[in-house]
Amino acid sequence: MSSIIEGYNYDIFISYRQKDNKGDKWVSEFVEALKTELESTFKEEISVFFDINPHDGLLETHDVDASLKDKLKCLIFIPIISRTYCDPKSFAWQNEFKAFVEKASYDQFGLKVKLPNGNIASRVLPVSIHDLDNDDIKLCESVLGGVLRGVDFIYKSAGVNRPLRANEDHPHDNISKTYYRDQINKVANSIKEILTAVGQHIPKKEEVSKEVFKTVSLPRKRNKTAIIAASIIILALIILGLILIPKLFKSKEKLEKSIAVLPFRNLSNDTSQLYFSDGIVEAILNYLSKVGELKVISSTSTKRYRDTELSIKEIARELNVASILEGSVQKSGKNVRITAQLIEAKTDMHLWSEIYDKDISDIFAIQSEVAQNVAKELKATLTSVEKEQINKYQTQNSGAYNLYLQGRFYIEKRTEEALRKGIEYFEKAVSADPDYALAYAGLADAYFELPFYSQIPKQEGFSKSKEYVNKALGIDKDLAEAHAVLGGILTWNDWNWEEARKELHQAVELNPNFVTAHSYYSELLDILRETTEAREQINIALELDPFFPAMHYLSAVYYFNEGKYSESLDSYLKVQELNPGWRNFNSRIFIIYLNLGEDLKALEVLQKTLLGDTLTSKDAALVKEIYNKSGINGLWSWLLELELKRSTPDPLSLATRYVKVGNKEEAMNWFEKYFETQPLSLLRIINNPEFEILRSEPKFQAMVKKLGLTDYQIPK
Repeated sequence: MSSIIEGYNYDIFISYRQKDNKGDKWVSEFVEALKTELESTFKEEISVFFDINPHDGLLETHDVDASLKDKLKCLIFIPIISRTYCDPKSFAWQNEFKAFVEKASYDQFGLKVKLPNGNIASRVLPVSIHDLDNDDIKLCESVLGGVLRGVDFIYKSAGVNRPLRANEDHPHDNISKTYYRDQINKVANSIKEILTAVGQHIPKKEEVSKEVFKTVSLPRKRNKTAIIAASIIILALIILGLILIPKLFKSKEKLEKSIAVLPFRNLSNDTSQLYFSDGIVEAILNYLSKVGELKVISSTSTKRYRDTELSIKEIARELNVASILEGSVQKSGKNVRITAQLIEAKTDMHLWSEIYDKDISDIFAIQSEVAQNVAKELKATLTSVEKEQINKYQTQNSGAYNLYLQGRFYIEKRTEEALRKGIEYFEKAVSADPDYALAYAGLADAYFELPFYSQIPKQEGFSKSKEYVNKALGIDKDLAEAHAVLGGILTWNDWNWEEARKELHQAVELNPNFVTAHSYYSELLDILRETTEAREQINIALELDPFFPAMHYLSAVYYFNEGKYSESLDSYLKVQELNPGWRNFNSRIFIIYLNLGEDLKALEVLQKTLLGDTLTSKDAALVKEIYNKSGINGLWSWLLELELKRSTPDPLSLATRYVKVGNKEEAMNWFEKYFETQPLSLLRIINNPEFEILRSEPKFQAMVKKLGLTDYQIPK
């Protein structure tokens, strides 16, 4: 049987290892099911070459049929990818898989074809029946020249990795929730898209039919009232359309121009090169984030999908994006191979893909080119400033660049040890390239964060941070990373609110996708009691980085300050879910439950808090007894006594508990002591409604004035 395209012998070639068709004859059953599905998918008959006889020379034997070359002249090649298929010594691998890729790469269509909707698809359509080892994945990708992605026929459960059967005994136990019938349909639909694409290889100009409009003569006598009524209705519809239609298109456009860049697979044998593949992603993200029309998810959230079993569609749904960029990096000496492919999530189709085999010195051009191609495929319009930014290389020194990547790798861990390690690498980077603005910004960022994670005096950390910020801006005045850190310093150290506002607003303008800028800006706005604007900024940060615990923490604080206790509780619980060991928020959750009137839940949280403290389980058992006897007021009095018995009482805890028992004077005294020792932390709680009764106190107003908040509004 010939192909539907003249000059080709078959439409589809099924390639497999004979070992995978023994026993339950999985491959034979798949082929028969596919043929049946193709009959209901295509009007014409689709030819399929499937060599079921192991003795005709097309499988494991050495007696190769001379007609193999002609049989491989097909439109679509379907390899049944298994644990045995990925064997360079096998006949199927050498003389079918590799042979087809080489043959198709140079025929009239090429290995990759452009679909009618503009997506890109390979003429190799893998069908996977096993999860593969990394070495086998690398082997396949080295032949395909891109990421291995096909249709999954794998049944997964605890300790199970086998082909999906047509009639499963326990289909709901499949972790991936894939069904054989659906996957067969997916293969048939993919085949149809590819065959449609190759069938339209000769561009044809479509004739545009012109609609003929006839003049309609109206009767001279019309009902005046009817005309007026009709006119009003038409006018109302036009106005409604002008209001609603742009919004609908804008919403759709926003989703279409949203992207997440997944961690690129590190194909180097050296696992220490992970920082390099992560650095490639960071650089591409950095370029993409400069494009104002794109919504770009931060790597803090995408890193959770490293080695994930989730599908592209599932990942996109969780991140609320329309497109996914994935790829791999292989670095060997001075050579680097980077593969990248852009995928439309809803269809799982390729929009664009490319392979770069370059010298390491070309890494900057590759990253910029990938970003520009992605922006182009997503139809994002670049302004002249954005084009300049996306073509700007911060350094041409590959050694300095490598050191910078390692520095970023460490400071993202946000521990004292990691921050100090990051500082070492940044210092080496600026030593290698004294004009490397981004490395100076990295130093500024590390020193700005260090006082919050170590015992280094805040003035020392902020002073060094400001020194490096000024160096970075002296080299590149449009560096968003530097403006954001400077805005943070002006907020937390200088208390120069308006200058901080200018810097943070500029950082957001320069890089609309820079999460840190939005979060720092939200903190400033919250301090200034501009709650609506603070909420807008933190919501943007959460949209760009939905799995970053610090963003949910800030959101919880703002909700609490607004009196939205249910929302605050949800945000605190989200923080604990994302990073259980980050901080203990039980004391805050305890107060939230009290404000919600859920005393029993509050008591449970308090008991857990006491059990985890230096107190004994006996003290925890007293909680319910005291509550039953004296209520919440009695409980607050008991908690106050416990805090006073400590060798070093916490000033903020005492201020809070004195407020709860109604002793404003003592509460204010301890509030002052807290301000003397931790003035920066005061900025986080200055709007806390728990201290509402203190706001009119002269001492409280004196603290506010010292902070430079002269226009601070006292709520009525």
